[in-house]
Parts: sequence; structure tokens; C-alpha cells
Amino acid sequence: MENTHRSLQSFLHLLRALVREPSVVGMEDAFFRVLRRELEEFPVTVTRYHGLLVVQGNKPESAYVSAHVDRHGLMCTGPREFQYAAFIAGNRGELNGDSISEQFMETIAGRFYGQRVQAHTPYAGSYLGQGVITESFICPRRKNLIFEIEGLDFLQPGTPVSFLDRLKEEDGHISAQLDNVVSVAVVIELIRRGFQGTALFTAGEESGRSWRYAAEWFQRRDVSTDRLIVLDTSPFPNIEDLADQDVVLRHCDSTAKFDPGLTQKLADTCDRMGISYRYKDDYINELNKTRDKPSSLGRTELGRLISASNLTITGTTLQLPTSSYHTQTETASISSVDAMLRVLSAMAGLGSAERSHR
Repeated sequence: MENTHRSLQSFLHLLRALVREPSVVGMEDAFFRVLRRELEEFPVTVTRYHGLLVVQGNKPESAYVSAHVDRHGLMCTGPREFQYAAFIAGNRGELNGDSISEQFMETIAGRFYGQRVQAHTPYAGSYLGQGVITESFICPRRKNLIFEIEGLDFLQPGTPVSFLDRLKEEDGHISAQLDNVVSVAVVIELIRRGFQGTALFTAGEESGRSWRYAAEWFQRRDVSTDRLIVLDTSPFPNIEDLADQDVVLRHCDSTAKFDPGLTQKLADTCDRMGISYRYKDDYINELNKTRDKPSSLGRTELGRLISASNLTITGTTLQLPTSSYHTQTETASISSVDAMLRVLSAMAGLGSAERSHR
């Protein structure tokens, strides 16, 4: 129990630091450098590719996990003009309205008033200044969220603007803009515990591009697998809903069926460890029976990867249940984070042993 507590405190310390680092979708270079510095402390091989950071232990084909590094933010697109970075014209090529992010656009449009933001250089990540959002609205012609910001009039087009974010802990929960940084922290913690397989950190997930970077890596190495586990968060309406399950599994998304064998192995591991779970696709299908306008199952990185590779690359997802999705108060239970880490450690054969790189 003491080791578990120490490990969780180490994880929260790491997450607290990563949350402060900007990683606006489409402009993740600076975060990749932060991530590389963190990972090079461990006895693993770290290799950077376009849109991808790959970490391999001494048994790289034993297991594959993936996490996305990008987070929602803004981009300066003209004089005193700021748009939601995931949905600017240059990023929309992979989006068709079926993604959860796009369906949330109207819901979140009014949530940004008064939020502080910070601008930074696109590649180095150097701090440029802070501002405050005074207005946010949907432009029907550009089909994007448009922001008015006080204090950043001097910025040039192409400058990323991230939400000023800090991790908060209260009543057994953590909150921040958790998607996708919490998944990144989980994989780093898994490596700290001794994971010797392959971990992929992909860019551009919020704009629907991350699957391409993962696919290229598998294809350049002529690798096929049915053991890829993709980590993510899974949104629920209220914080009370988080107590209904520790982790979230899926049989499929709107694009493809996930590997049934690996999905069942995750479920069996949860059952053996006393960890509760829910299948998100079943949950959405049940809710859709009561809705006039059904919700999408969403198009995930894994679904696109499975479909595009003709089943040569497949696997399943393990998701952290959260509420207040895509805001700076996205909330998760610390017990769910612990459950996620325990399941992944068991799947990787690490058991309950806490292994350190020191």
C-alpha cells in the first residue's frame, strides 16, 4: 500500500508538471522536446519521427501502447483573430463531423469567457505573453469557434495559444485539461515501473491525424500486431457518473471493430483485480434508444488505424472516465487513474512490483 501511494504521488507530480507545458494540436514540437527529456532518464531507446515519438525497451515486440500528446488550444489566424486550433481549415481534412470533439463544439462554445491563455513560439515553446478570453462564438461560415482575447493583440498569424492550466486535487479527484496529457503521464509511469515494450506518443489526435503517424511507423518497419492498446479519456455528463466504473473499455467505434481477444483480456484482467468497467459503445447505444438525435460512437485513432491497415494493425482501447470534457476543469477520479495503471502493469507482466530507473 505504501509503494502504491508513493507511486501515485510520483505520478501526480509528473502530471502536474506536464499540465503546465503547452501542446496545442498541430504545434506539439515543444512538448515533444519536454517529453524526450523526461524519457531519456530511463533505460529505453527514444526516437523522434514526424508527428511521433517512439520509446522502446529491450522487448519492443512484447507489447504496444499509444497515447496522444496534443491538447485543445487556439491559433492566431489574423490581426486580433483566434480560432480553435483543431478546426482551422488546415486541420479539417481528417474531420467529417463524426468526431466527439466536433459534436461538443456547440456545448463548449460559451465556457471560455474569462479564461486566461498564454502564447508561445510554435517550435521552441518560448513564452510570449498572457491574455484573457472576452468572447467565444461559432462562426457558421468557417464552422469554427472564434475567440476574442484581451492582451495578445501583438501576436502574428500562426502563433499557438494554450489555455493557462494547473492541476487541481480535491476530494479524491484531479482536474485540469486532462485530455490528452493524463494518458501521456500514465505511459511514462508505466515505463518507470519497468515496461519493456513499445510506446507510441502521437501528435494531431484532436484534428484526426494521429493515426497516420502511427500507421507510418508500423509500415516502415513492416510490423503487424493485434496487441496495440490505445489510451484515452472517455467523457461522461456528470462527476457523479465517474463512480459507476473505474475504467472504460470498447468493442468498437464508428469506424471499426476492435480486437475481441485483447478486449476480452483487458476485461478478464479487470475482473481478476476487482476493477469495475463499462463498455462505452454499449453505453452510447443504450442512451441513443432514448434520444431523438443519436450520438456518434466517435472516430478514434485506433478505429482509423484498424480500417486503414486492413486489420494488420489492431488492438483495443483503455480509457479513463472523466467529466467536463475538453475544458480546464475536466475531472477524473484518482482511484480510476490507479486502476488504469494497475491494469496496464498487469497486462505488461509487471505485477505489483514497483520498479525504478534509479
